[in-house]
Amino acid sequence: MPPKPTTLISLGFLLLLLRTLCHAHPDCPKTSPLVNLEAEFKMLQHQLRGSIKILDDCSFKVSNFDMLSGSDVHWWGAVAPDFNILTAGFVVSDQKLNQTYKSASFTVRLRDNVTWDQIQVLAVWDLPTSSDFGHILLQDVINRSSDLAPSPSPASDSGNGTGQAHTEPTMLVNCKSLSDSFRIRWTLRPEENVIDIGLEAATGSTNYMAFGWATPKATKQFMLGADVAVAGFDEEGMPFVNDFYITKYSECTQYKDGSVKGVCPDTMYQGSAPNGLVNNTRLVYGHRRDAVSFIRYQRPLESADQTYDVVVNHTEKMVVIWALGPIRPPDTLQPYYLPQNHGGPQDVAYGYLQLNVSEHVDDCYGPIDAQDKEDQHLIIANAKAPLVVTSGLAVHYPDPPNPSKVLYINKKEAPVLRVERGVPVTFSIQAGHDVALYITSDPLGGNATLRNTSETIYAGGPESQGVQASPKELIWAPDRNTPDLVYYQSLYDQKMGYKVQVVDGGLPDMYNNSVILDDQQVTLFWTLAHDSLSIAVRGEKKSGFLAIGFGRGMVNSYAYVGWIDNIGKGRVNTYWIDGKDALSVHPTYENLTYVRCRSENGIITFEFTRPLKPSCGKSDKPECKNIIDPTTPLKVIWAMGATWSDDHLSDQNMHFVTSSRPIRVLLMRGSAEAEQDLQPVLAVHGFMMFLAWAILLPGGVLAARYLKHVKGDGWYRIHVYLQYSGLAIVLLALLFAVAELRGFFFGSLHVKFGTMAIFLVCMQPVNAYLRPKRPNNGEQVSSERLMWEYLHVIGGRSAIVVGFGALFTGLRHLGDRYGGENVGGLNWALIVWFLICAVIVIYLEYCERQRRDRSVGRSNWVLGNLEEDDSVDLLSPNGLHSEKESRTSGRMEVQLEPLNR
Repeated sequence: MPPKPTTLISLGFLLLLLRTLCHAHPDCPKTSPLVNLEAEFKMLQHQLRGSIKILDDCSFKVSNFDMLSGSDVHWWGAVAPDFNILTAGFVVSDQKLNQTYKSASFTVRLRDNVTWDQIQVLAVWDLPTSSDFGHILLQDVINRSSDLAPSPSPASDSGNGTGQAHTEPTMLVNCKSLSDSFRIRWTLRPEENVIDIGLEAATGSTNYMAFGWATPKATKQFMLGADVAVAGFDEEGMPFVNDFYITKYSECTQYKDGSVKGVCPDTMYQGSAPNGLVNNTRLVYGHRRDAVSFIRYQRPLESADQTYDVVVNHTEKMVVIWALGPIRPPDTLQPYYLPQNHGGPQDVAYGYLQLNVSEHVDDCYGPIDAQDKEDQHLIIANAKAPLVVTSGLAVHYPDPPNPSKVLYINKKEAPVLRVERGVPVTFSIQAGHDVALYITSDPLGGNATLRNTSETIYAGGPESQGVQASPKELIWAPDRNTPDLVYYQSLYDQKMGYKVQVVDGGLPDMYNNSVILDDQQVTLFWTLAHDSLSIAVRGEKKSGFLAIGFGRGMVNSYAYVGWIDNIGKGRVNTYWIDGKDALSVHPTYENLTYVRCRSENGIITFEFTRPLKPSCGKSDKPECKNIIDPTTPLKVIWAMGATWSDDHLSDQNMHFVTSSRPIRVLLMRGSAEAEQDLQPVLAVHGFMMFLAWAILLPGGVLAARYLKHVKGDGWYRIHVYLQYSGLAIVLLALLFAVAELRGFFFGSLHVKFGTMAIFLVCMQPVNAYLRPKRPNNGEQVSSERLMWEYLHVIGGRSAIVVGFGALFTGLRHLGDRYGGENVGGLNWALIVWFLICAVIVIYLEYCERQRRDRSVGRSNWVLGNLEEDDSVDLLSPNGLHSEKESRTSGRMEVQLEPLNR
């Protein structure tokens, strides 16, 4: 037995009562005059749509709520919509909105300390960026003299049977999805012979949206003879809509006889008319938000233009057509925006369907989500052209709310600025003395410290201000440590600027040096700072992980591994490897900063910065011994594999390809070169130093010590020639090493020994030049002469000792840093040579003692002086005795010795 109508009415009323009681809070009164108020959100960002109804003093109901997700979104209240007051507002509910909403309905409860009389603006607010996604001005409702319920708007509809009334231009009664990126919304008002249409599409700012009715006579090729509206945005971002008629599948063309064919505006067929009888589409509203175009317009159901307009029979199904595509702006030959060929597949770039506009339709579920939501003007910085920064009125600021004056760059209002790491950017600041430009990590600007918030300033400051007559130049060079997103703002006011996208302009631009490692499958980039080393590693083939190591081989090396984990996040870990199996790979905890890892088409690139000397104190951890000496080559190896794990490594994580040999990289070199083997110049350096310190200079010392008994000045000549030859070779070898290493650095023990030895040996010629005059026969040796002899002898012998130390430390340096293959043999050879020299010295010293002992026991009758004569000037051209030449008379020296037979 069917239920009675009265029973159904009673059940419906009971359900409505229960629903109202469920939404209203049982303990909350209804004393506020705003109770039962219904209002719609004004869309500002994130495709926010919906309406609210205030249930009581503590809660409100949200219906048909659409919104793209934000970062930290809350319900926000303020006492006025002004920029400064709105940004100083407050959170009104503990409910967060950190998700995408699709036609959602729910109830929101106010905080206990919040009442409706404190709220004149109710907004959806993103806290980190102080962004207003959409709001309702309750104050406008309060000031109404009529009933609190919203009065029917001109866009209200009575022909669909829905009874809805909308006050916001983005809200219409019906919605139909034409494709994934194109929707049509409409509200029918047949009593006024009007239909309001809203076109909404995720398309480019220079593209058109077209919608209209096909002629009822068409059975195929529905676009021919169709009456369509073409909508879009001009170069200034202002919306437009025009009435078009299609006579040919081509762009509108005007022929010599004055006729036109193609997709042409009605006014080109008939000319314009002041009463709008030809172009009978009327623009109501338009905006672009989040790369989604929305344009609302009106058109009559039945137009007076019977030739180029199609009568819309709102009670029957009719064929409608639509399209998306590029549009050609006006030029000197034609004053219209003309659509080009849509150029895409059916149901994506164009289509048709049957539609009865009197039937209620709502198959638009949730907001349109464009892939690239950044729709603001984009300016790409050029190192050769300065960016002109001015200020002006805000017209299309992309992140409301905003002050009335904002920054312009190259005459573009608050554009997105894209810069490349490693490429300097020059700003010519002409925005006025009340605007100080700076680059900051804070999205609001205006000096974050005034809000008790921290920020990082990358460039600019109070001094970065100027006017057109006297601009201020600011140069900013973003580096590899600059975040991907920063902001250009004014130091004195919030939200005058916008985003700066910092992109990798190519690793060669970001790093000072680069080298291709062994087998040409991995490229190493680096920049050396005072106390740190920044490194980037890029593979040249696809892999699951990429690793480099510092050491002679994979065993006993410090490894850095970059890979993408299971959730798509790039990771870089450090390890100490002391074996060839998975158990020999030990994690370390190096102090890595500015770590990044990414994979593009399977090619892994990772970056990091590490200190040259770990700050571990006296710890015995392996990473504390990973010290990098920039003055010596760094041995680098690499490996690639299929998979890597943060823990529980196994043999499956081992590499499938690795370098065949280590590469020696000179970090101090400005050029991008790798050391394959020991450089020949350094080998010559070592040989020359051995020749000087192990043969020539010691030979000169031995000549002065053991050849003085030889008649004449032969010992003196040998001494001077050997010493000057050794000194010349030492200086030449030093120049070879400095040229090879591109500098002179005191980091290693070998350099310290060598520097001291060279200093001592260079002091010997100076000391010899300043020697006091030797005493004549029978004269007492002066104290100056005695002091000089001690300094000369001690300095020379000390130079030899320190020089031998430089030779030994040089070989040790060769083994530790350069990995010389015969270092051990060279060390033993040097030791043997040193022992041979020691034996020779001992033998010569023994002979000298024997000679002196024999001289003491014989009778020496000497005419003249048998001591050494150091007055010979070996540097004079003729090599004569300078003192003897000054004497007026020469004399012969005769030595008489007894004959012992």
